[in-house]
Parts: sequence; structure tokens; C-alpha cells
Amino acid sequence: MDPVEDTLRRLREAFSSGRTRPAEFRAAQLQGLGRFLQDNRQLLLDALAQDLHKSNFEAEVSEIAISQSEVDLALRNLQTWMKDEKVSKNLATQLDSAFIRKEPFGLVLIIAPWNYPLNLTLVPLVGAIAAGNCVVLKPSEISKSVEKVLAEVLPCYLDQSCLAVALGGPTETARLLEHRFDYIFFTGSPSVGKIVMAAAAKHLTPVTLELGGKNPCYVDDDCDPQTVANRVTWFRYFNAGQTCVAPDYVLCSPETRERLLPALQNAITRFYGDDPQSSPNLGRIISQKHFKRLQGLLGCGRVAIGGQSDESELYIAPTVLVDVQETEPVMQEEIFGPILPLVTVRSLDEAIDFINRREKPLALYAFSNSSQVVQRVLAQTSSGGFCGNDGFMHMTLASLPFGGVGASGMGRYHGKFSFDTFSHHRACLLRSPGMEKINDLRYPPYSPHNLRVLLVAMEERRCSCTLL
Repeated sequence: MDPVEDTLRRLREAFSSGRTRPAEFRAAQLQGLGRFLQDNRQLLLDALAQDLHKSNFEAEVSEIAISQSEVDLALRNLQTWMKDEKVSKNLATQLDSAFIRKEPFGLVLIIAPWNYPLNLTLVPLVGAIAAGNCVVLKPSEISKSVEKVLAEVLPCYLDQSCLAVALGGPTETARLLEHRFDYIFFTGSPSVGKIVMAAAAKHLTPVTLELGGKNPCYVDDDCDPQTVANRVTWFRYFNAGQTCVAPDYVLCSPETRERLLPALQNAITRFYGDDPQSSPNLGRIISQKHFKRLQGLLGCGRVAIGGQSDESELYIAPTVLVDVQETEPVMQEEIFGPILPLVTVRSLDEAIDFINRREKPLALYAFSNSSQVVQRVLAQTSSGGFCGNDGFMHMTLASLPFGGVGASGMGRYHGKFSFDTFSHHRACLLRSPGMEKINDLRYPPYSPHNLRVLLVAMEERRCSCTLL
């Protein structure tokens, strides 16, 4: 038998047995996930350093702490999330019980990327487990060290009849996608997202696609340049720019650009020193393939800050580009590296038009001392998420959904949104087997009088009567 088929059969049998449905089982698995993070903290930090040269600070903040907080939140709220959700009724159903039941989909596939290989694997896994599913986890083969830990250590903390870790590259993933799953959760590039969606369509499998795009960052003329530079520098060069919600380009007036450039240089020097290559706080590019791609983008426009690279270390300096053309590759594809183009516009109207001519981004940022300006950018654009006067801090709130719109993805997760994503919301109405006389209104022979009464009874409104 095909080993993949055998694994999927085993997982489906576990789900069909009802093993994953009790709250106690789900809580035990979440507790195991928490112990995995606590027991293997140093192992995970070392793996992240090996794969991405990720500092302990960035690894703790963006990988381990977020994953642990999602586990803790799910454990605190699991019973509440699982409860049937009562809904309002009309007059015709006042004597009935109407509710939404949150049911697990069954066998779900989670395909994770390499840039935040722990966070973007475990956070959706928390939602899948909390919702009561069996899971096939496919970590990225590009972040090899983290993949090894997830494949060899994580299963020791979870029920292996309900979880499997699949290894391999694009060929193995394509083979995996030939099989039917009950839900697929994918994080990665739009091009691969299309392949995943096409494969899912063959089985009518629902999907969440967490993709990317070119995230704009508008900077108004009234901003303090150093404050903006500090914040933009941190969230552009965090993880060496390999972040799906990082700003992909800045839109500002020519005058603001001239004020921003020395402020950006000052922030880069303050954060990473005179020689950023020797800084322990700056990450590296994940692979030679991605390094070569980014090195090619350094030829776009004119380098105003940085521009140095070292292939032997997969190092690219924090770089700022100016005078870039819209038709150049750096403005046509998601950069996904430590390169920031500054694009000049003459007005806020032109900036909004520039944003709206492109695909809807995963994130959008606006800096201004005027709340009216921030609100206008928010009102007149569309994006997966939005943050005014800062970077990706909206990502730290489990109370906010994370997801894209249009070309930047579909679906959402984090916190309860993850639980809801991996749950089928089943519409339920329980009626009495008796009191059949009440139903005479709806049976033939039909009459105008019965129609009028039934339509009134079916109106969606809260009834003031207290029969229940």
C-alpha cells in the first residue's frame, strides 16, 4: 500500500472512532504542545539560528512566545468555544431549540512555510487540535533544522494516531495533495497557493490560503522622520525582511523622502552597528536561491543606503532604494528580504490611487500625526490587515483575525478565529414530535390566509413571548 495512503487511512480511522472529539482529549493534546515548547526551547532556538541566523530575541518574540500564547488561550477558552451557540428564533420556531454546533472537519492538512517555521506551523495546529481534527503537518523542507525537530520531537508529545508529520519537497507535497483532505490550510506564495487551491478543487476541499503581496506603507509629511524611521526599520529588517506582513515599499512626498533617508540611516546604524554583517541581531537569507533573487533586485533604482552582500554568508545589508520605476522587478514582485524602496507621490490622493491600482495586500500601514489621514487611508483602501503609525503589532493580538483578501489570501486565523476556521458550523434545529396541529398552516390545500399567517410567523425578529 502507498505509505501516504496508509497514514491517511490510520488518521481517518482515529477520527471516525471519535477519539478527537472530547474536550478532555483536545486539552491533553494542547498541553502536550505546550510541553513541547517548554521542554525544547533551547533546541528550537538553536534550530532557528541555524536556519535563519535568527537572534534569540526575534525567535522568542515571533516564534516561541506567540505559539505558547495561542496554546494557553485555547486551553483557557476551549470549553466556551466548543459550546453550542444559541441563535435567535422567529415565531414559527419559538418552541424549538435552534443552535450552531461547532464540529471538526475531520482530517486536515497544514502546509507551513520556512520564514517563521515554528509559528506558522504551530499556530494553525493549535486551532486544528482545539477544533477536534486529525492533522497531517507538512513543515517546510527549506528550514531544515526546524523541520527535523518538528518531525522527530513533536510527535513524542502528541497522540500519533491523530497526527502525522509529512516530509519532503515540492514533489512530495504535490503527491500529498492528490489525496482527499477535509480541510487544507496553506501558508506561502500566491503562485503555490494557486496550485494548492487547484488540487483542493478536485475534491471540493475547503481551504485557507495565507499568502503575501506587496504591502504599502504611506508616510505623511507631518510625521517625525526619526520616529517613523525607527519603526519602519525594525519591522522591515526584522527576520532579514523575510516576513509576509513587512512593508514592501514606502510612499511619501519627495520632501519627506529627503528627511527619511538620514533618519533611516541613523536607525539602521543604531540597531545593527556600523557593520551590520557582524551584528548578532540581523538575520540571514534562507537559501542561495533566494539570495540570488534578492541580489538581482539590488540593481533596481539607485541604492541610497546599504546594498552590500556576501554570498558565502547569505548576507544582504539593510538596504534602501530610491528612484525605482514601477516597471522594475522590485516593484512587481514581493521582495521578501531586507530591501526597502522609497517611492515618491505628490499627494495622499496619488498614494491611495497607487495602492488601489495593485492587488490587495496582506497588510497596509499609514503614518501620520493626523488621525483623519490615517482614517482616510483605512477607509479608501482594502487589505488583509491595517496598522496606523506602527508596523505589524496587530499580529500580536489574538483578538484580531489574521488573513488576506483577494490575491493576498482567503480565510483567517489566530485565537478563536483559528478554532472557527477548523470547525464546521452546523446549523441545528430540534423540533417536538408532537403538536402537529400547528403545522396545518403550511400544508396543502394552500390558502391566502394561511400564507399571510405563515409569512408573519417566519419573519426574522425577536419574539417577546416567553414560552421557553
